[in-house]
Amino acid sequence: MKRIKHEPSVAVCPGSFDPVTYGHLDIITRASEVFDKVIVAVLNNMSKQPLFSVQERMALLQDVTRDIKNVEIDHFDDLLVNYMMEKKAHVIVKGLRAVSDFEYELQMASVNRKLNEQIETFFMMSSNQYSYLSSSVVKQVARFGGPVGDLVPETVEEALRRKYVEIGRG
Repeated sequence: MKRIKHEPSVAVCPGSFDPVTYGHLDIITRASEVFDKVIVAVLNNMSKQPLFSVQERMALLQDVTRDIKNVEIDHFDDLLVNYMMEKKAHVIVKGLRAVSDFEYELQMASVNRKLNEQIETFFMMSSNQYSYLSSSVVKQVARFGGPVGDLVPETVEEALRRKYVEIGRG
């Protein structure tokens, strides 16, 4: 019997990650168990005012994913489908928390599929303990000095504290 050569599966987990939360890490970790390689791709969302620069977000992601061997951290400024072709990836991994996430992500998946029919989107439901968690919530709590240790890794908590002191809100 002829053996079929297995192409490594490469998935891209795109997002703004401003900042990375335990919810993001949950999706990244679970995706790393399904795909041979997961590229966590930081985008600069022009519709949002980021707290952290792309380089700062990448550094935080590299720190908190350092023990996941098949995860790579990168960034992109182009269309996601163009970035994926450059990386020879055919799967987008998106985490879903609620129905409102699904409506938006379904629209994005449809557009990406229209732009390149070789692209598939895999939706992963957030674990129940992270279904309420968003970067926006974390920033709001941290901005006013609230505890975020249960929401983000320690290095992210420290980075938030430093950032809000730096901008005069901490």
